[in-house]
Amino acid sequence: MKQAWKGGTLLYPLPAVLVSCGTNEASNLITVAWTGIVCTNPPMLYISVRPERYSHGLISANMQFTVNLTTASMARATDLCGVRSGRDSDKWELSGLTPYPGVAVECPAVAESPLSLECRVRSITHLGSHDMFIAEITGALADDMYMDADTGKFSLEKAGLMSYSHGGYYTQGELLGTFGFSVKKKKKQ
Repeated sequence: MKQAWKGGTLLYPLPAVLVSCGTNEASNLITVAWTGIVCTNPPMLYISVRPERYSHGLISANMQFTVNLTTASMARATDLCGVRSGRDSDKWELSGLTPYPGVAVECPAVAESPLSLECRVRSITHLGSHDMFIAEITGALADDMYMDADTGKFSLEKAGLMSYSHGGYYTQGELLGTFGFSVKKKKKQ
């Protein structure tokens, strides 16, 4: 038996990311869970931000931002950047995170993030409580620590990525299968 509820924002888990915005000289961090990929070619993603948030103004003014994936070791800093306002404090200093100069955009990435996606805003859609920024991913900054020296593959699964689910932060669990495993043909012996 299932209970019938009215519609709500119960799609979980979500990535818990830090979005850096502003410029390399004057920037801010905001925690975002409402994000995802929307297109492969060109590579695009979205973030949804409340208009009253300080970062909303920075993103709207500069039309760029960087999505920084977070890890278990970044949980406290990620939470802090979601509950404090950049209007009142320097979140870089409060969180202990380090700005890394942007390459494809003019706002910093988070040095501690295993992967940062540099984005340029293509459109802003006013939805109600949030505005959705749809952006093209113009560059990616990958931490050398997760490069497999033997294969040259980026091993993001070793980073201990963090997600957000119904008020809590969680690390990724065990690998259950890879894309297409359900239809993969078994090797003949």
